[in-house]
Amino acid sequence: MVRPVAAADWDGRTLRGGFKDHDQVERDGLADAARDGRWPDVLARLAKSPWLVNAWRPGGSSWYTPMHQAAWHGADPAVVRGLLAFGPWLTLRNAYGDRPFDIALRGGYTRLAGLLTPVIRNPLPTDVLTTLERHLHALVRERVANLVDEERLRLPVLDVLTELPDPDVWFAVPGMYGGFHLVLHGEELEVSSWWRVVEGSGRRHRITAEGCFLVEQGFV
Repeated sequence: MVRPVAAADWDGRTLRGGFKDHDQVERDGLADAARDGRWPDVLARLAKSPWLVNAWRPGGSSWYTPMHQAAWHGADPAVVRGLLAFGPWLTLRNAYGDRPFDIALRGGYTRLAGLLTPVIRNPLPTDVLTTLERHLHALVRERVANLVDEERLRLPVLDVLTELPDPDVWFAVPGMYGGFHLVLHGEELEVSSWWRVVEGSGRRHRITAEGCFLVEQGFV
């Protein structure tokens, strides 16, 4: 099996070594432009590589995306609207637990509050969301053993699924030659995972507030 075509990508790589040289250069250039508030440059770079709208600097510790930087700078609303055109995840938090909305309010940029308020299309009670995420992370660690720590992966946060029009995310794991396909169904999470190079490696789990349950295996 291959990556599901319609799924959004959760890129959990944090180490610089996880990116090819040209990817590092591209991501560093975007991160530098956003850090310095060079918004025409940021928007031009995203026009060429729109999939980087939720990216942070390779090897960086803050996990600031372009939208986090726009909130920090208190960018002009026209700039924020320009960034919104690329579909950034407004529920995505940086390494300190802040969404762009939180950063803007802390900086006193209340004019950006309306633009940066996430639209929650698939609401979940906070306790259910937290429990589903905990079970998911335990499953990932069980399936890929030490790769999470070796690669210092940032595991998917389920807040993102609550704002996506189609709550469908692909999480590729370096060294796994495969990954995890997450689909939210109401208050349940369906997780399919596989190694492309290992026959019979496919597993499908149903995650609920009660636990994580294997429902199918061997489909790859």
